[in-house]
Amino acid sequence: MSHYSDLEKRLCYTFGNEQLIVEALTHKSCKKPYNNERLEFLGDAVLDLIVGEYLFHKFKNSDEGILSKIRASLVNESGFTLIARTINLGEYIYISPAEENNNGRDKPSLLSNAFEAIIGAIYLESGIEKAREISIRLIEACHPKIELDALSRDFKTALQELTQATHGTTPLYEIITTSGPDHKKEFVVGVSLHGERIATAKGKSKKSAEQQAAQIALKELNK
Repeated sequence: MSHYSDLEKRLCYTFGNEQLIVEALTHKSCKKPYNNERLEFLGDAVLDLIVGEYLFHKFKNSDEGILSKIRASLVNESGFTLIARTINLGEYIYISPAEENNNGRDKPSLLSNAFEAIIGAIYLESGIEKAREISIRLIEACHPKIELDALSRDFKTALQELTQATHGTTPLYEIITTSGPDHKKEFVVGVSLHGERIATAKGKSKKSAEQQAAQIALKELNK
């Protein structure tokens, strides 16, 4: 594992409180007295606010429904995993040997949660302005074209239109698992075609997971 000073260079931010970044990078598998779950909880809320405000100003004539859909396309596990991989976040996470052997450094859930924890830690130490500056820079780097039509597209509708045209049928969605407390549930949804599962995805709501699964399925079918 690389020293986190390299990560700070990628973030263009240096932590004054060393324990804060260590906590943000520590997965619960390490069985330490601390882990990054509380900072991840905070970072999730901070990113929701930052991206919501960003879209509010960027798309001045869009209504709440459209803005919510665009935010959901940016604030999700796959989006944060993309950012985490861009800054090589997996190199810096503290995980157990068992998690290491299970390819933990490249797990979307670990990467996404660690990114949220890092933003939560930056917010705690330096406030919303610094957290916003870093978050938006990273989001724009990974999504160079944040445009209304592309981001607000309904992937489920697009998948249904494609499968009806090419396979003569519509996709079937099913909840595979649910986990987490009532206030923070996570859903894993699968999408199948002719009885064969073609994609799975995780989301913080059933709708979000379905949209992400549909997006993955579209990419697979269009290959």
